[in-house]
Amino acid sequence: MTCGQDASDGANIFGFSGRADRQYVFAYADNMHPDQMAERCSRPVCLGPAVLKDHDLDFFGRTETWDGGMATAIPAPGRQLWGVVYELSYTDALRLDEWQGARLDGAGSYFHSPVRVRTATGEELSLLLYKKEILGAPVLPSREMLGFIVEAARLRGLPEGYIEELARRPARKADYAVPLREGLLRELTMVTSCRECGA
Repeated sequence: MTCGQDASDGANIFGFSGRADRQYVFAYADNMHPDQMAERCSRPVCLGPAVLKDHDLDFFGRTETWDGGMATAIPAPGRQLWGVVYELSYTDALRLDEWQGARLDGAGSYFHSPVRVRTATGEELSLLLYKKEILGAPVLPSREMLGFIVEAARLRGLPEGYIEELARRPARKADYAVPLREGLLRELTMVTSCRECGA
């Protein structure tokens, strides 16, 4: 599913400034995947591919879900980080914060970072992305996670050259079957979406 097909009303951020009651996020790596976003948010709307200049994708820390490094954007002069733009309700934005471990006090695994991205049509947009606060030494992602990211990039219609570059990145095989399902307690304590309550 390429971006733009998610929008039921045909709306697209490209060409207008967006809605005041929505949050716009530049998603990269595994958050590009439609299945993952459908699990984490009730009504995520993918509006199209975009690129963040002078940044690259790297992996740090460890995610038990994928048994490898956690994806983050890092400054990298001359490089390009491709992703997609999501339009989220504020309820879904809070849910995604919970999944990412992004906290207002800055104590979480990730934090919000304002960025300017360029769309395929050349429009510049000011959005938020999730970045890791503490990096340390790089940690290889699992091959399974990297494959999931490559699949997401294909589904979202990112440039073929970028997809090939992603597929060539170093990775290691996970030591157990992944992805692991997140703990039930975490899911129970997350903000309830309208889809779940039927409202």
